[in-house]
Amino acid sequence: MKAFLAIMNRDLRLSLRSGVDSAQPLIFFVIALSLFPLGVGPSPEILERIGIGVIWVLALLAVMLSLDRLFQADAEDGSLEQLMLADLPLELTVLAKCLAHWLMSGLVLVIASPLLALLLHQPTESVTVLALALLIGTPVLTLIGSVGAALLIGARRGGVLIALLVLPLYIPVLIFGVSAVEAEVMGLGGSAQLLILGAIFLGALALTPFAAAAALRLSME
Repeated sequence: MKAFLAIMNRDLRLSLRSGVDSAQPLIFFVIALSLFPLGVGPSPEILERIGIGVIWVLALLAVMLSLDRLFQADAEDGSLEQLMLADLPLELTVLAKCLAHWLMSGLVLVIASPLLALLLHQPTESVTVLALALLIGTPVLTLIGSVGAALLIGARRGGVLIALLVLPLYIPVLIFGVSAVEAEVMGLGGSAQLLILGAIFLGALALTPFAAAAALRLSME
């Protein structure tokens, strides 16, 4: 457990030292979201209709924006080889790095989402469900993305290739995340969709560390 926390704290400190780079997902999320009212017009009806989908798509892209740095920096300075030789199983190392990545990308989006939802004229009753859906869904984005990031260590234009690999796998999270909020707004309740998101999260938590660890071993051979 101490080794797990040490790896997580190390990644968090490195992210904080990088300054603007660590805030890149949040900056992209806020700026891109602020452009939509300019593009489609300030009509509350239009913004209310598309707002939830826009927030989820931009959250997906914001998390994916920083995935290429998940293992790349450690591979370049040799730290990744040392982590692979450590006593801590590589699967737990992957999980620690994913947790640090989510805290610096996904969690800040969850915190910012209620205010941004209100700026897009979303109903008040949707704000809590949106934040909860993002809280469950954004870790899945990081976990799935870790497999693509591990496969493409050292690849040219790795960010583009990661997007091609992981975007199709993000579709279920996007569908159930949006439908949970829409069902809540319609009075149907979004608990079923949230439970499905939770099941997807548990499945990703159980499987992706092993897949990412295998991909790291393959990439570092």
